[in-house]
Amino acid sequence: MAWWGKALGGAFGFMLGGPIGALIGIGFGHNFDKGLGNVMSGEKFQPGQQQRVQAVFFTTTFSVMGHIAKADGKVTPDEIAMANAVMDHMSLTADVRESARRLFNEGKSDDFPLDEVLDQFRKELHRRSTLLQMFLEIQLQAAYADGVLDQAEEKLLHHICNRLGVPVAQLNRLEEMLKAGFGQGSYQSSAQTSRTTSLSDAYRILGSNKSASDAEVKKSYRRLMSQHHPDKLVAKGLPEEMTEDATAKTQQIKEAYEQIKQSRDMR
Repeated sequence: MAWWGKALGGAFGFMLGGPIGALIGIGFGHNFDKGLGNVMSGEKFQPGQQQRVQAVFFTTTFSVMGHIAKADGKVTPDEIAMANAVMDHMSLTADVRESARRLFNEGKSDDFPLDEVLDQFRKELHRRSTLLQMFLEIQLQAAYADGVLDQAEEKLLHHICNRLGVPVAQLNRLEEMLKAGFGQGSYQSSAQTSRTTSLSDAYRILGSNKSASDAEVKKSYRRLMSQHHPDKLVAKGLPEEMTEDATAKTQQIKEAYEQIKQSRDMR
């Protein structure tokens, strides 16, 4: 059974506890009898287990996305459209889509326990740095849903990085990639994906520059490909429904690298 099937049955909420366990209960329902039945039958979900991390990642992603959308005091139609686009891209079943909506709305509430959620999220991921990066990429894309990153959203994203132990410089790096077109085609509308990637954008996507050596460019390319490899991310706990995003990004990384190779005539 998929992780969300067990979440709908209540097992994850029962076993997990803490603020994320409470969110799972809100998002997926309070059918704890089934959850207790799974526990009593010996089916346990230990910290670090793939399905447990998938449930945690999904729950935290949508609830924090809702919190960021409300950062400036209002949720814009673009931000709602962004959340719906993520759900569309994941091809969620009706039940799971409704759960994602509940989580998004819970994140918008004034009493949303952001710090507690982030602390538990960090603990559950246990140094899975590539998952943390994917989480931040999605949150940054959501913050830019209306085309701008306002001061309240930027401040909140910096706070999230600090709470997760991620250098703000890494967020700035992701922002540069986003401005260069990275992630376009994942959740954006067709109007937003019409731009052509320039050579300078290709370098920004790889986190490199024209003065870098061929070896340095290749190293940046390989690092990014490893960080976004769908199979590796799923093995670490990325929900399988999110692999299309990772696949699209690896394709963009490849295209950026090929564009740079052609400009340099790299062998």
